[in-house]
Amino acid sequence: MKVKKCLAGLVFLLIIANAALAQVHQIKTYTNPLLPAGADPWVIYKDGCYYYTNSTGRNLTIWKTRNMADLDKAKATVVWVPPAGTAYSNELWAPELHYLQGKWYMYFAADDGDNNHHRIYVIENTAPDPTTGHWVFKGQVTDDTNKWAIDVSVFENKGRLYMIWSGWESDQNGEQDIYIAALKDPYTVGSKRVRISRPEFDWEQHGDLGKASNPPHVNVNEGPEILQHGDKLFLVYSASGCWTDYYSLGMLTATVDANLLDPNSWRKFARPVFMQSEANGVYAPGHNSFFKSPDGKQDWILYHANPKPGCGCDGQRSPRMQQFTWRRDGTPDFGIPLKTGIAAPAPVEAR
Repeated sequence: MKVKKCLAGLVFLLIIANAALAQVHQIKTYTNPLLPAGADPWVIYKDGCYYYTNSTGRNLTIWKTRNMADLDKAKATVVWVPPAGTAYSNELWAPELHYLQGKWYMYFAADDGDNNHHRIYVIENTAPDPTTGHWVFKGQVTDDTNKWAIDVSVFENKGRLYMIWSGWESDQNGEQDIYIAALKDPYTVGSKRVRISRPEFDWEQHGDLGKASNPPHVNVNEGPEILQHGDKLFLVYSASGCWTDYYSLGMLTATVDANLLDPNSWRKFARPVFMQSEANGVYAPGHNSFFKSPDGKQDWILYHANPKPGCGCDGQRSPRMQQFTWRRDGTPDFGIPLKTGIAAPAPVEAR
């Protein structure tokens, strides 16, 4: 009798132990979208935390979380509100947060209420955590042409800082191209701007706005982001107008040893690398950024997309993420956009 009781007790303990073990090893999941709305999503990982931001139009806001799967539970902190009546008081677009030379910098595009006046600006913070401390407005970041500019990103290669953005060749709207320039420091351009991409393929040229619009059509390359893998740099950008369902991602590539200010150093891929999936109900995916999982082993793409056709650039764009892999030739394979509401494994936590 005592033996049976002991065996029963042992079985019970094993059941409890297995249940506890299963709980520990339970796979964390997430579903897209990560937030109900949020265009132009950007994220950076530092000191065990992700700092996320997106366009609000009126201020600069940062969400802080330890796993991007928990973004909907993260606290949103408004870190900067522009003063009224300035050249940068309105239409704050595509903010990006970067940690450079021991300080935080937040880049964004803004205007005075007239889109023709969009330019790039930056603020600076010396605090270890960008949701704390004091942000200081450092001013406009521009090359000597001072042309229309949005969608700035900054990256370092071989010890040198570069800025990439979307801009106009002239002072008239009609086409957005991708430009690059070297930086002397995080807020000073130190070279001439160089155009490295313009819409040349048919999938980059969906941009009808209608006869009543001025201009009636705009070809678009915008939202450039750098992804490094081995000795290669990939510049992933958004193509066609965000007001169309054909907004998608294109890609350029160069080697890390190339002269990045030489347009001939960059090779453009002839086909989009990420595009809408009617089967999965995801439209106009674009304006992305990249991040690693907390354990540093997984590569993830973060992007916005629309839930149905015809949404354009309005408030229905929402942030989504998914893991991607690498092909044998060293190029990224982003796959197709995941269907909303379907549980997928979250980024792997650091152990």
